[in-house]
Amino acid sequence: MRHFEMDKLKARGGSVGQSKFHDSAVKQVCGSAKYVDDNPEPAGCLHAYPVLAPITRGVVKSIDTRKAEALAGVVRIFTASDVPGKLDIGPVFPGDILLTDNEIQYHNQPVLLVVAKSYDVARRAARMVEIECRSSEAVLDIKTAVEQQNWVRPPHSLQRGDAEAAIANAAHTLSGELHVGGQEHFYLEGQVAMTAPNEDGGMSVYCSTQHPTEVQHLVAKVLKQPFHFVTVETRRMGGAFGGKETQAAPWACLAALATYHLGCAVKLRLARADDFRLTGKRHPFYNHYRVGFNDDGLVEGVHIEVNGFCGYSPDLSDAIVDRAMFHADNAYYYPAAKIIGNRCKTNTMSHTAFRGFGGPQGMIVAELIMDDIAAALGKDPLDVRKANLYQPGRDVTPYHQTVEQHVMGDMIAQLERDADYRQRRAAIKQHNSNSPFIKKGLSMTPVKFGISFTVQHLNQAGALVHVYSDGSIHLNHGGTEMGQGLNTKVAQIVAHAFGVDFETVGITATRTDKVPNTSPTAASSGTDLNGMAALNAANTIKQRLVDFIAEYFGVEAESVEFNNNQVTYDNGQISFAELANLAYMKRISLSSTGYYATPKIHYDREKAEGRPFFYYAHGVALSEVEVDVLTGENTVTRVDILHDVGSSINPALDVGQIEGAFIQGMGWLTTEDLQWNDDGKLASFGPATYKIPAIGDTPAEFNVSLYDSANPETSVFRSKAVGEPPFMLCFSVWSAIRDAVSSITDYRYLPSIDTPATPERVLNAVNVSKAWLAKQTSNAEPESTHV
Repeated sequence: MRHFEMDKLKARGGSVGQSKFHDSAVKQVCGSAKYVDDNPEPAGCLHAYPVLAPITRGVVKSIDTRKAEALAGVVRIFTASDVPGKLDIGPVFPGDILLTDNEIQYHNQPVLLVVAKSYDVARRAARMVEIECRSSEAVLDIKTAVEQQNWVRPPHSLQRGDAEAAIANAAHTLSGELHVGGQEHFYLEGQVAMTAPNEDGGMSVYCSTQHPTEVQHLVAKVLKQPFHFVTVETRRMGGAFGGKETQAAPWACLAALATYHLGCAVKLRLARADDFRLTGKRHPFYNHYRVGFNDDGLVEGVHIEVNGFCGYSPDLSDAIVDRAMFHADNAYYYPAAKIIGNRCKTNTMSHTAFRGFGGPQGMIVAELIMDDIAAALGKDPLDVRKANLYQPGRDVTPYHQTVEQHVMGDMIAQLERDADYRQRRAAIKQHNSNSPFIKKGLSMTPVKFGISFTVQHLNQAGALVHVYSDGSIHLNHGGTEMGQGLNTKVAQIVAHAFGVDFETVGITATRTDKVPNTSPTAASSGTDLNGMAALNAANTIKQRLVDFIAEYFGVEAESVEFNNNQVTYDNGQISFAELANLAYMKRISLSSTGYYATPKIHYDREKAEGRPFFYYAHGVALSEVEVDVLTGENTVTRVDILHDVGSSINPALDVGQIEGAFIQGMGWLTTEDLQWNDDGKLASFGPATYKIPAIGDTPAEFNVSLYDSANPETSVFRSKAVGEPPFMLCFSVWSAIRDAVSSITDYRYLPSIDTPATPERVLNAVNVSKAWLAKQTSNAEPESTHV
């Protein structure tokens, strides 16, 4: 079989490496892109809405549905006893309950399901159900959960060398802690599903989900049916960010339950406030560290503990805390390390996947350590970071994977030069010495992010490619489109493989009856997995065509080339469309499935070592901020980013992902403040109480460049994942805010600032810094220190 090229790229049509519009861009701008709630409702479609628990923890004593049932338009109210199959829909481990009729584990947990003739009636009736409960004490504080060893899954740890001895023998030691806030996904399209019986006795599910296969499996298990009973379709989502990886399943299962019993279509759409209350967020974390280092700021040993605020059930928390542990080193080599990860059970909704999947919450510890070491030694933080980078000979992670690509030093040097880091830092120090109220801060932080699902079996994908007799191409794959441009990239890959124009490829909705047993579109692996599966399908067809040309025209197979909508061979040429028709007439199969499984990856959990990641993506960001020391308000004034996407398949989409991820991360670290009341109710359940970045928060100067470096691993056309890695570039904003506040004490004291660094927290850090300065002023010899 002929080996088709994987590297980039000579001009051949197909547009790989070119900037192409997102396939839905024009439809979205014109308002014609269809989402689940936009699709026409079948005749007789009913609407469902959950009845929510009125307490945070306890048991149900009685339920009175009479008022709700008397409301005109109410068709039926379902209970847990109406579920024919499984009530527990935990995606990996048990614990996620579809409807509870006894134990309540978080405020607003679904208890019943109301089905009515309209959405408004269903919501009104759900609020009319009276539930009497007996309350018990809830666990809402992560420190309490740690003290009680209240876990949703057992702790796990990583170790290289003797961390305790290394810390004890180091010239300098420090310790610190940090509360890391969670984050609401705030997707534009909320959770929604519509289910309907089909004429073959099965069920169709239209769902806004990142994981159609999981929805298929869970709906089937809830209904006690084989998987083929359920077909799930997802054309596009209006955003997801991890919030529709597992969190979309309950609403599809509940709608399907009603369809199963009533024999008609049922739609369930959560109101935005209830979407906030009922769905998991990015995990808040409570982290602390001890570190030993030498006079140059070189780390000699670390002990890190990361504690994930998981909520009432496991959901995906085991893997999320694992990834936090795997990334507690970020881009830095720890000669000796002990990293512990706890999965803390609390009485809130179960927290879940969010862009970065725990990586950001672990990685921020590494940046905290670097800044604290620099402050303790009076060094420039960038110099401390550069000294601790992975490099040849210092290249083994705490989980024993060898870092094989060393581009970070070059990337930092390039951005340091191009963005005038040294000159700007000197100018900022001069500004701060003359500006009593507006302090500026500057910080450059790197990102090294591992690419692969840490659950090994998820690293696989399938695709389906048809070439029609007119030369047009049908593409279907197991990934889902949530706005990131996955469909566009995969279409570019297929078009490139056949050497035809991008417009030749038609993209269709993800369906479980076209590509089965798919993995979620998550872990930044959508293009890596589905693009490679689609390429393999295309290459299978392409090989058949090459063999056919060689036999039909009597030429050598090696002479056949697919370029710019033409197929050339020794002393001849035929258009791709003509070839497709000729092959069809000669009974050559023009359809193929494709499959791909990521190579090399493995992880031995018992030994806590292996290679969980196929490769690493890298990035560097330099952020400049201004802080008003009278109010604590802060503004990001300039950002410079250099990011490694390998050989870019679509530079415009990649830059868009980098910009969007950075701003989303900036929001997580500065404005997005999740708050629960003392009784366990979520207080920040809408845009009035939860602030995501707006256009006015975008840095006035925002420079993004792509680093010129092909992926050394055999990824699809040597590209690299781009969905999650640039999110962590936001650490430069948080570090710059700390840097600005530190200028109050002439950089002799670095305050602790939990995230998000809201004006209140920043102002508190300002006041603490001023108090430290006042105290030191009264002493003869001020000390350099930090919190």
